[in-house]
Amino acid sequence: MQDGSYASWAYRALSFLVVSCPCALVISIPLSFFGGIGGASKIGILIKGSNYLEALSNTEIVVFDKTGTLTEGVFEVQEINAIEITKEKLLELTAYCEKYSNHPIAESIKKAYGKEIDESKIKKTEEISGHGISAKIENENILVGNEKLMKENNIEVKSSGGYGTILHIAVNNKYVGNILIADKIKEDSKKTIEILKKQGIKKTVMLTGDREEVGKDVANKLKLDEVYTNLLPDGKAEKVEILKKEKSKKGKLAFVGDGINDSPVLVMADIGVAMGGLGADAAIEASDIVIMTDEPSKITSAINLSKRTMRIVKENIIFAISIKILVLILSALGISNMWEAVFADVGVSVIAIINALRMLRVKE
Repeated sequence: MQDGSYASWAYRALSFLVVSCPCALVISIPLSFFGGIGGASKIGILIKGSNYLEALSNTEIVVFDKTGTLTEGVFEVQEINAIEITKEKLLELTAYCEKYSNHPIAESIKKAYGKEIDESKIKKTEEISGHGISAKIENENILVGNEKLMKENNIEVKSSGGYGTILHIAVNNKYVGNILIADKIKEDSKKTIEILKKQGIKKTVMLTGDREEVGKDVANKLKLDEVYTNLLPDGKAEKVEILKKEKSKKGKLAFVGDGINDSPVLVMADIGVAMGGLGADAAIEASDIVIMTDEPSKITSAINLSKRTMRIVKENIIFAISIKILVLILSALGISNMWEAVFADVGVSVIAIINALRMLRVKE
């Protein structure tokens, strides 16, 4: 063929057309994300979309709830401090109030009571978000909750010096005692914080509705950067809004929680991560990522997976575009043939797909 012939230019144009097909990019990039999501599911991490997988790679701030997230959420009654009634009666009243709650604290109360609860005695129960429970048991009005609930009802409380969560109980607006419940830190929580810092996370924060001394004790043991205590759900939302201003333009804030009170914060955060084992249904539904095993260390695995996915995506983009540009130039100059053009299209697509499939080989 002569350079100036129509056949020569037609051949070059066809080669150019074959090479310019974007198959390698169109197929391999989504496949990389699908592989990342599939690989994450193998290790018990459910990611609800490729956009959340991508966002994880830019995480700068990780905010944790305490109960059920960094701690086991398996409470045990440590002390029962009754005033003017017996300890047995105090525990019974509290168990009746907590009958319909699935909160870990409520479960520990019912477990400690250990008797069958007569539902006919429960006339009314109302959960007061971030405070506790108001109930009518037979003819008595019962309040069970934190110190804020008591103060709002002008009830003077008596504090307990023990470490843990304190439930205050009042009958007909009269203070009758408190119950001390203790939780313990999950085995992999400290390791999680250490790995997050090695991964380049700028700040780790804990938000909790517990007392200051309880929150600070956990934060010090885990070496968290910041801790905020005595927070109601709206208080957690306000803190997250403030923390979001501290990240860079491309940076992301991830919130990890498990309770129904965490749902607004999970929605507000750039990436909402819910604990799927003990977590409330509302929190799981509101989240972008669900950790099925309730292990906080899985958030570090998810971040690693996200960064690996983005690395493979970039490899595929650079490889595919580089080969295509090279062969396009050669095709335009009439140096390459149709087989090289086919390789630059189909061959590059196959190589990029094989590279994307590496995401399925996931190690925790």
